[in-house]
Amino acid sequence: MSSSKALFFFCLSFILGIFLESIFNSPQIILWGVLFLAIFLIFFFVIARSKAPKQSETREFRLLRSARNDVIIILIFCILFFVIGILRVQIKEFNIENNELRKLNGTKVVLQGVVINEPDIRDNYQKLKAKVGNSIILINADLYQKYEYSDVIKVSGKLEEPQVFDDFDYKNYLMKDGVYSVMGFPNIEKLGKAEPNVWQQMYGAILCVKEKVRQSIRYSFSPPESQILEGTILGDNAAMSDELKNNLNATGLRHVIAVSGTHVVILSSIIMSLLLLAGLKRGNAFYFAIIIIFIYIVFTGLSASGVRAGIMGGLYLLAQKFGRQSMGVRVVVMAAAVMLATNPLLLVFDIGFQLSFLAVMGLIYLEPAFGAIIKIFTKQKGGELVKMVSTTLAAQVFTLPIMIYNFGNVSLVAPITNLLVLPIVYWLMIFGFISAFGGIIFNWLGRILAIPCYFLLQYFLWVINFFSQPWAIKTFQNVHWIWLIILYLPIAGLVKYLNKKFSKFII
Repeated sequence: MSSSKALFFFCLSFILGIFLESIFNSPQIILWGVLFLAIFLIFFFVIARSKAPKQSETREFRLLRSARNDVIIILIFCILFFVIGILRVQIKEFNIENNELRKLNGTKVVLQGVVINEPDIRDNYQKLKAKVGNSIILINADLYQKYEYSDVIKVSGKLEEPQVFDDFDYKNYLMKDGVYSVMGFPNIEKLGKAEPNVWQQMYGAILCVKEKVRQSIRYSFSPPESQILEGTILGDNAAMSDELKNNLNATGLRHVIAVSGTHVVILSSIIMSLLLLAGLKRGNAFYFAIIIIFIYIVFTGLSASGVRAGIMGGLYLLAQKFGRQSMGVRVVVMAAAVMLATNPLLLVFDIGFQLSFLAVMGLIYLEPAFGAIIKIFTKQKGGELVKMVSTTLAAQVFTLPIMIYNFGNVSLVAPITNLLVLPIVYWLMIFGFISAFGGIIFNWLGRILAIPCYFLLQYFLWVINFFSQPWAIKTFQNVHWIWLIILYLPIAGLVKYLNKKFSKFII
C-alpha cells in the first residue's frame, strides 16, 4: 500500500473518531487503554519486522509475511488515529467547560475587549464580536452608535449563555466559532483603537475597501437588486428582506448569494470552464481560477466560513489538475482532517463545512459521469458548457440529504433554477466588481458601468419570481439522522453504477 493511500485511511479514521465522539460520549479510561495498546502493538510489529528472516523461508513467503504485517500495522495505526480523533473532541470540550469567561455566564460583569470583525448590521440592531482576553463574546448593540473593526470597547451588562431554540441550536452554532457567551444590549463605551499588527492592518484595509464597494453598490442599485449583488460579490445578506430570503429558499438559490461551500465550489468549476472556453490552457486556467477565488474570499471579509469554503473550492480545482479521482479524494479528505484537527466542532455543527466537503466529493465522484451522459445525449456537443450543467447537478445531488436533515426544506425546482442562474453568476460578479469599483472613483461612472449588471440582475429576479411558487418547496418535519444514511446509500449506488456504466466515456 502506498504512503498516500495509508495516510488517507489514517485521516478517515481520525474523522470517524471525531464524528462518533460528537454524537456519543466515550469513557476516557477505555480510550487511554486502547491508545496505549495500539502504541504497544505498533512497536511490537516494527521490532518483529526488523528481525532477520530464517534461512529456510522462501522469498515468496517472506514477501507475503511482510505484506501481512504491513496491513496489520496500518490497521493498528487506523485504530490509533480513531482514538486520537475521539480525544481531540474531548480536549476541545474540556477547554470549553473550563473557559474562564464562560464560567461567568449568568452574572453582571464589566469587560474590556476589542472588536474583531465588521459589525453585522440588522434591521434594528447590530451584532459585534469582541475578544476579551482569550475569549470571544457576541454583543447585540443598538444602531445609534457606529463601531468598526479594532475598536476598543468597555461593556457593562449581564453575560449569558446562548439559547437553544426549538428549530435552531444557536448555542452550538456559536460554539463552533469559539463563542460561548453573549450580551444583550449592554452599556458600551468606545475607548479608542487597538494597536494593530501587520495582519490586522491588512484585514482592516480589506474591510475598508469592502465598505466602499458596498456603498458604491447601494448608490448604483436599489433593493432588491443591490441586496442580490451585495450577497453575490460580498457575501452580505443581513439586510436582505424576508420575502427575498423566502423566495431564494423556495427556488434553491440561497447559496448563490452567500459565502457557502456549495457556492464557492460550483463557482470554481464554472470559472474553470469559462476560462477553458475562452481558449486558455488548463494549466493557466487553473492558476487564474485560484486567483479569482482568492480575491472573492478576500472581499467577503476573510470570514472563517468563507476561508473554509475557499479552501474546498481550491482543492476541487487541484483535484481537477491532478486528473485522478482517487488522488483528488485523498487531498480533500486530508485537508478536511487538518481543518478538523484545528476545530473538531466543524464536522457536526458547521453546516457550511459539511456542504462544501460534500459538494467537492460530488464533483469528484459524480460530475464526470453526469458530464459523460450529457455529452452522449448531445452527441459530444457543448464542450465546457456541458460542465456547468453536470457540475450543478452533481453538487445538488450530494448536498441534498444534508439540506433536508438540517433545514427540512427541499426545493423541487432547484435543479432547474440553478441551471438557469449559475452560468450568469460568473459574469454577474465580474460586471458587479467593475461597476462597484467604477462607482468608488466616480458615482456617475459606476452607474454607467452598472448597465450590463442591471440586465443580469433583472434576469436573476425573473427566475426567482417565476419559480417561487407555493408548490416549489417541500417541507419535512423532524428528520432523524438515520435518514442521512438511508439517503446516501442510493447515492453511493448511483455513483458506482454510473462510473462503471460510462467509464469509457469519462475523460
